[in-house]
Amino acid sequence: MPELPEVETIAVGVHERIRGSRIVSVSVSSKIEPFKTPSADMQEQLVGKTILGVRRVGKHIVFDLAGAKPRRPSSQPQKPEAQWIVHLGMTGRLLVCSADAPPAAHTHVVLKLGSNRELRFVDPRRFGRVAFHPIAKDDIQGFQGPGKEPLSISQDDFAALFRGRKTPIKAALLNQKLLHGVGNIYADESLFRAGIRPRKMAGRLTRAQLALLHNSIQAVLREAITLGGSSVSDYVDADGVRGFFQFEHRVYLRGGKPCLVCGTPIRRILVAGRGTHYCPVCQV
Repeated sequence: MPELPEVETIAVGVHERIRGSRIVSVSVSSKIEPFKTPSADMQEQLVGKTILGVRRVGKHIVFDLAGAKPRRPSSQPQKPEAQWIVHLGMTGRLLVCSADAPPAAHTHVVLKLGSNRELRFVDPRRFGRVAFHPIAKDDIQGFQGPGKEPLSISQDDFAALFRGRKTPIKAALLNQKLLHGVGNIYADESLFRAGIRPRKMAGRLTRAQLALLHNSIQAVLREAITLGGSSVSDYVDADGVRGFFQFEHRVYLRGGKPCLVCGTPIRRILVAGRGTHYCPVCQV
């Protein structure tokens, strides 16, 4: 499943390519699973909207939308009237391409844009979701996601998330209601850099350990964003290009291989039902 760096990379790429475009028409597949908003309703609501911008919120991609005739440019950013929310699930992709490019198999949504390009949502396993989200006049921020933002959360607020929790720290990191965007890859990599075993109880971590973990998560995520994310399965960016951070993984999917720091074989265990990788010497 794409995690924060992959979703950020896609959101930035799509934003750069289609910001300011008008949605001329919308076509959808006959599959019902991807649509949190009924597909017919979503088609009707999206047509004529202008895409003000595209950004990431947790693991969601948010399209900020205005009416058919956005106001003249001003020093104040235009408030969106609605949002299109995309969650990529396990195999979802957003591709920006010319209107005459052959459609990929398992394409479920096509937004035809005024620039003679198309934005296509492709998802072979259909675990991804799309939804239309109207914004009320008194709603200042719109869609916020389920948890805290890992790249901007303060050290104090980060520590407060895990205080008293009787659950393994790896499981707590995967809880999107606490910290949204961190998944299996970046939890493993961050715990390794912080020197913390994934089964250690979250509530027993010291203030110093939590500070290390806070710094490690932010450093790992920023490095991964710089390298375009990790392509370990189906992930590609908005141009269909794979990421490169998988070449920097120190523990993830390296079970049985020597630790890059101490040479001890990396162990693979299950935590919260997820394959988890750690070094038994470097992580305590």
